Amino acid sequence: MNIVVCIKQVPASSNVAIDPDTGVLLRDGSASKMNPYDLYALETAFRIKEQNGAQVHAVTMGPLSAQAVLKEAISMGADQGYLISDRAFAGSDVLSTARILSHTIKDIIGDVDLIICGEQTTDGDTAQVGPEIAQMLDLPHVSWIRKIVSFDNESIRIQHEPNRLRYELTMRLPALITVSKGIYTPRLPSYRRQEAFSDEQIMMVNLAMLKNLRPEDCGLSGSPTQVESMFAPSHEQTRLLLDGTTEESVSGLLAYLTEEKVWEI
Repeated sequence: MNIVVCIKQVPASSNVAIDPDTGVLLRDGSASKMNPYDLYALETAFRIKEQNGAQVHAVTMGPLSAQAVLKEAISMGADQGYLISDRAFAGSDVLSTARILSHTIKDIIGDVDLIICGEQTTDGDTAQVGPEIAQMLDLPHVSWIRKIVSFDNESIRIQHEPNRLRYELTMRLPALITVSKGIYTPRLPSYRRQEAFSDEQIMMVNLAMLKNLRPEDCGLSGSPTQVESMFAPSHEQTRLLLDGTTEESVSGLLAYLTEEKVWEI
């Protein structure tokens, strides 16, 4: 059984630089970490691996610095890492990213039984890449997975909760799922695995290696959505001092909250 887990390197803080011309985050040189939601996707894959001996392939797209999250995934239990990196991919939106990832899964990894993604990323919050990969690979998919009920080499039974409703269903494999926070408790990286496995477990993937993927379908040229503008939200604090009796202070506070449309009587 082959499992692919799509992971991503995201900024470690909200203090990141933005390209003023393209609206794209400047990731090089910024403090980064693995997308927290992807830790749950990895743990889900490892739980399945421990029960049926599956091979876990971790895939990410980004600059060379993104090797760090692949090494972390391998130290946690992944068998192979794939870094998709090419200047032609810079500035890809969710659709272009899903297109590149789907070509990598199809052309480089080959036969896959299950693709697992985190429900979203902390830098984009779109929750679109996973389902888009499934559509491009013509796979059944379900999002917001809360529990893996059972699985075998032919099917997987899952529990998901869209809009606070709980469903339980079975999908035939191959398929794609996105898992929610809390499905399992992610494990810590293993120092022994970190020492035992080297860069040989990371395969570099570029545009030339992907069949039938045209340069114009990647990066900014292949992205139908463009960022028009981006700005850091302002943080304002207001201090209000009220004099008088308790009743007068309460009345003054309610009047202020009503005027600011925080409170409605």
